[in-house]
Amino acid sequence: MALNLDAMKAKLDKLNGKGDGGNRNLFWRPEDGESNIRIVSTPDGDPFKEKFFHYNVGTSGFLCPKRNFGDDCPVCNFANKLWNEGTEESKRQAKDLFAKQRFFSPVLVRGEEQEGIRVWGYGKMAYEKLLTIVLDPDYGDITDPESGNDLKLMYGKLPGASFPRTDIRPRPRKTVLCDDAVGGDDRCAELLETIPNFDELFERKTTEEVQSVLDQFLSSESGTPPVEKYGSSQSESGETTAVEAAFNDLLNS
Repeated sequence: MALNLDAMKAKLDKLNGKGDGGNRNLFWRPEDGESNIRIVSTPDGDPFKEKFFHYNVGTSGFLCPKRNFGDDCPVCNFANKLWNEGTEESKRQAKDLFAKQRFFSPVLVRGEEQEGIRVWGYGKMAYEKLLTIVLDPDYGDITDPESGNDLKLMYGKLPGASFPRTDIRPRPRKTVLCDDAVGGDDRCAELLETIPNFDELFERKTTEEVQSVLDQFLSSESGTPPVEKYGSSQSESGETTAVEAAFNDLLNS
C-alpha cells in the first residue's frame, strides 16, 4: 500500500500547531524591541494568574504544593530548616530552594493573531505595572473586547544590565479585540473560546511525588544537571515537545 502523504502532512501540521486539534505555540515571550499585545479577560475576571515554582531541585521545576494549593511541601520544609540553621551557606542554599513567583496572562499578539490566544509569563515588576494600569481610571478594563486597550511592550537589556527589562505602556486609543482585518465578531468569539484553563496548564505534583524528587536530589552524589525552570525539556521518550521547549525557553529568560 502506498504511503498516505495527506495523513503524514496532517501529522506534521499537528506537531507544528497547524490545523484543527493541533497544539498551537501556546507560550509567548517578547522578542527584543517592540511588541504589541492585548491581554484577554478570563472567565473568572482575573487575567493575571500567580503561580509559585520550585527550581534547583532535580532536573525540572514544578509547582509548589504549599504556595499554590495549601498542601504540605517537603521542599519548603527542607528550605525552612536550612534557613533556620542560620549559617551564610545554609541561607544561600535555602534561597535557591524557596518557591519563586511567576505571573501569567492570556494575550493576543498583534501581527500574530493567526496563532490565537497565547500565554505570556512575566515577573513581579511587570505584574505591578499591569495592576497600576488597570487601576488607573484613565484606562479601566483594558481587556474589554469592545473598548479595551492594547499594550506596547519594549523588551531588552539596558546597557550594563545583567537581565532584560520589560517596559509596558498602554495604547491611549480604545480598540476592539478583533477588527475586520482580524475577522471581526465571529473570529473574536472563536478566540474567546480558546482561552487556556490555567488550573490545567501546569502539572500538579502530590506531596509524595515532591518528597521523592527531593530525596533523589539529596541522595545525588555527583551533583545535578542544569535545571529547567518549568517542566522537562524532554518527554519520557526523550523527545522534546514544542510546548515544553517553548515554555522552558520562556521561563529561562
